Amino acid sequence: MAAKSEKSNVQQLQASSSSSSSSFSAKVHPSELDPNNNNHNNNNSSSYSLEKFKLYETRQRFYLIGSDRNKRVFRVLKIDRSEPSDLNISEDPVLYSPKEIKNLLQRIDEGNRATGGLTPVAKVYGIAGCIKFLESYYLILVTKRRQIGSICGHAIYSIDESQLITIPHVSVQTDLAHSKTELRYKKLLSSVELTKDFFFSYTYPIMQSLQKNVHFMGEQGMPYDNIFVWNAYLTEAIRSRCNNTIWTIALVHGDFKQTRLSIFGRDFSVSLVSRRSRHFAGTREGLKEEEQQTSYLKRGVNDRGRVANDVETEQIVLDEEVGSRKGRMSSVVQMRGSIPLFWSQEASRFSPKPDIILQRYDPTYEATRLHFEDLAGRYGNPIIVLNLIKTVEKRPREMMLRREFAHAVGYLNQILSEENHLKFIHWDFHKFAKSKSANVLAVLGAVASEALDLTGFYYSGKPTTFKRANKISRTSTGRYVFLSKHIDLYPFKHSNALFCLAYKVVSD
Repeated sequence: MAAKSEKSNVQQLQASSSSSSSSFSAKVHPSELDPNNNNHNNNNSSSYSLEKFKLYETRQRFYLIGSDRNKRVFRVLKIDRSEPSDLNISEDPVLYSPKEIKNLLQRIDEGNRATGGLTPVAKVYGIAGCIKFLESYYLILVTKRRQIGSICGHAIYSIDESQLITIPHVSVQTDLAHSKTELRYKKLLSSVELTKDFFFSYTYPIMQSLQKNVHFMGEQGMPYDNIFVWNAYLTEAIRSRCNNTIWTIALVHGDFKQTRLSIFGRDFSVSLVSRRSRHFAGTREGLKEEEQQTSYLKRGVNDRGRVANDVETEQIVLDEEVGSRKGRMSSVVQMRGSIPLFWSQEASRFSPKPDIILQRYDPTYEATRLHFEDLAGRYGNPIIVLNLIKTVEKRPREMMLRREFAHAVGYLNQILSEENHLKFIHWDFHKFAKSKSANVLAVLGAVASEALDLTGFYYSGKPTTFKRANKISRTSTGRYVFLSKHIDLYPFKHSNALFCLAYKVVSD
């Protein structure tokens, strides 16, 4: 991702929004096949989406019948069952009407009467993946879904039930398909809980920010190469053979919450979308249930600059008219992750605060540099770093990381151009929160406000007034003085910046 692709400079976006405000909805909403158009010869998969499916089987094949939301356009995916270890998938290029698909299924049934005919298997809402262990290929299918919200009219779903289907017919399977090792792999795959923390959309690229979806909607199909798509590898075989993404769903891991509000008679929705990167992601610890919700085994950074448990959080505000292309919408994006150094912790049931180990000393902070280069490519420059770990401890743990992280940022700023310097804020959150008079929200609010003054935020519409980010107002100056009393401010000059990056140890 180029730096410009995610840059959120308010002035730049407001200038462009005045000329594009009448067309942004068309960019956010992928064009769909006109339901009143009876011409079904258009097989351009970018002109519609498949959202409802039915799986049928014969002895020789599976037939997955996909339709649009209104069941007016139908497609057919054929999956061969005669090979024990090969994947043979073919997509019928024809678009069928409801009457035509009914006649097709009747002909398939009649042609396979001698071997049992055509049998319905399951009602499906998309393919989550296709996988092979020792011999057989398996389909991972979503069989129940639940709508959890919508963005610009595009439904967002979570998974209520999934099913693993063996592709080869039992008559062609060898003993290897029923071996203990194969069954163990199947059991491990089935233990992955798709009904928790995964969500998807058929028509909205939920793995990308609202800003990117509005301004860069030129690509066809869902962008599966995105770092927040967890089943990219599992769906690659089907996507490559069909040369489209209409049969599969792109799963994002994280959290999606949405609520509707009304203030002074104006209705709007607020969505909070957290996307967790699939790179260097940790597994859940086998501790108490409450700890399992926030604790992950991996820590630190890897050689490629990927940090453990990298989570991007986006706040989206849409007013009620956004679907009519007259409304306004805004988005703010920030990211959190494990501290980008080589460090680890040994999980222990007996120690609630296991020792922190600095595994490797990197004198040039190469992995840390790669991490910030990756972020600059994803979001733009400069970067605001909010470091929340402890400064003083009786038994040194977090303070070692704090000191080393400060050295790393200082070293990198020596080799970065001044306009690309990392803006480093350190705030000992735990020390401050212990005070009875502490107002944590006031400090965090001031940090957020200062960051927004620097970065701006995505906004589609034409506001009456706006504050320029490169001029320090009286309010901003006062806020800077307030912040300097409570937190350590390293080079934190006013300039065009992008986002606030948070690092902490507690919830890694």
